Amino acid sequence: MRKEERYKGVIGWFSEHVPVAETELRYRDPFQLLVAVILSAQCTDKRVNMVTPALYDAFPTPQAMAASTPEKVFEYIKSISYPNSKSRYLVGMAQRLVADFDGVVPPDVEALQTLPGVGRKTANVIASVVYDKPAMAVDTHVFRVSNRIGLTTDSKTPLATERELVRHIPPELIPKAHHWLILHGRYVCVVRKPKCDTCGLTAWCAYFLQRR
Repeated sequence: MRKEERYKGVIGWFSEHVPVAETELRYRDPFQLLVAVILSAQCTDKRVNMVTPALYDAFPTPQAMAASTPEKVFEYIKSISYPNSKSRYLVGMAQRLVADFDGVVPPDVEALQTLPGVGRKTANVIASVVYDKPAMAVDTHVFRVSNRIGLTTDSKTPLATERELVRHIPPELIPKAHHWLILHGRYVCVVRKPKCDTCGLTAWCAYFLQRR
């Protein structure tokens, strides 16, 4: 199957069957989403959503978090993975946001990556979700699903996966496609036993077609 045909089929199926695809992290403004995405590294969205309401109430603005300390933030996120590091990242991120960006979450991927705790994946999430930019964030789900389906070919790194996906997916669909692949990997194309019997992508999936 030609790659163009595979992309057309996969995008067509998602467009018809999953017309709405959004992050499962709960937030009310760009700052809250940035906090949540930093916390979500190597942690489930479900767990993050359990701790963020109290965290948001305690630190509703970058200025409030910047004026705090990692020790105080730690008390709100101690059930999250790597709370010591993440509490330092959050306070550092807020301080940099206030000092360099007047407390406004920047739309530029490169600028976002100057914030403590913000790597390329997190920056792409913010750029695509908040600012609807054609930025493809590649987490473990996107990386696995893209390779398994055959959207990418022997991509060894998240950056290589990102570049290949961006080459083939129309720019206006990239923000939504990011969530398509995440949610598909989270609930259907799972790590150990992908649910091929309930998957709508089998007609284009390299993994499924090779097993027939």
